[in-house]
Amino acid sequence: MTIRMVPLSLALVAALAASQPAFAASPAKAADAAHTLSASDAAALDAVLKGEWRDAKNTARDVHRHPKETLAFFGVKPSQTVVEITPGGGWYSEVLAPYLKAEGRYVAAVVDPAAVAEKSRSYYQRSVDGLQKKFVDAPAQFDKAVTVKYDPAAPVFGAANSADVVLTFRNVHNWRSANQAEGMFKGFFAVLKPGGVLGVVEHRANQDVAADDDTGYVSEAQVIALAKAAGFQLQAKSEINANPKDTKDHPNGVWTLPPSNNHPEADRAKYQAIGESDRMTLRFVKP
Repeated sequence: MTIRMVPLSLALVAALAASQPAFAASPAKAADAAHTLSASDAAALDAVLKGEWRDAKNTARDVHRHPKETLAFFGVKPSQTVVEITPGGGWYSEVLAPYLKAEGRYVAAVVDPAAVAEKSRSYYQRSVDGLQKKFVDAPAQFDKAVTVKYDPAAPVFGAANSADVVLTFRNVHNWRSANQAEGMFKGFFAVLKPGGVLGVVEHRANQDVAADDDTGYVSEAQVIALAKAAGFQLQAKSEINANPKDTKDHPNGVWTLPPSNNHPEADRAKYQAIGESDRMTLRFVKP
C-alpha cells in the first residue's frame, strides 16, 4: 500500500546538499561518480546520504558499502524507475527511495511469504513487516515507495519492460544455494526496458564455488554467466567495493566479518581490521 504526499523538489534537495559537506571518497572512486552522474544528480545524492532519517548504524557502513560511488557507477538517476531486489532491512531503501521520490519511482521487490514453505514463512513475513514499518514511520521519505511481492519459484518484479534499473546487493549466493538464480536473472531481464541496467554487488570468491557452497562467496565468472544466460551483456566492472584484506577463508564464511561478526569475541580486533567482504560490482545492460 502506498501513501502519497507532495514530494520535495530537487531544487530543495540540491540546496540541502550545498549547505553540507560532500560525501568523502577516494580519487578513484570520486572519478567513478563524476563519470556517470551530473552535478545536480550528485548533489541530490549527497543530500540524501546526509539525511537525518538514515539509521546511524547504516551510515557507519558507508565507508564499506560506498553508496554514492556504487549508485553512480550503475548510473542511477533521480528520474528513473529502480527495482531493488530483496532490500532486507532497507539499507539502500533509505538512500534510493528519497533520491527517486520527486521524479522517479522506487520499487522494493520482496519475497512473498505466502509463496514459500511454511517453515520459512515467518522469516519472510518479519522481513516484509520490518520494511513496511520503515516506510510508514517516515512518510516524508518513503510515501512513494512501492512494494512488490514475488514468488521465488517464478519471479515477476513488475510489468515487462517497465524498469530502468534493477539492483541487487549480496543476494546471488542465496539464490544459487536455493536453485533459484537462473529464474531470478530471467525475471530481471523481463522487467527491464531495452537498454536498462542490472547492477550486481556480491561477495567475491577467488574461483568458482559449488551451488551448495555455504561461505557466501561467488565467483565473478559465475555471476557473469548467469546474467549472460538470461540475455544480458556485461557493460563494465568496478573495484569500488573491493577489499584486498579479505582472505576469504574465514570459519563462518562472509558472516565471520562485519557487520555479522559471527566469531569469538577474542577475534574481534582481527576481523574489524579486515572490514567487510571483498565484493564484485558489475553493470549489465539489456540489449
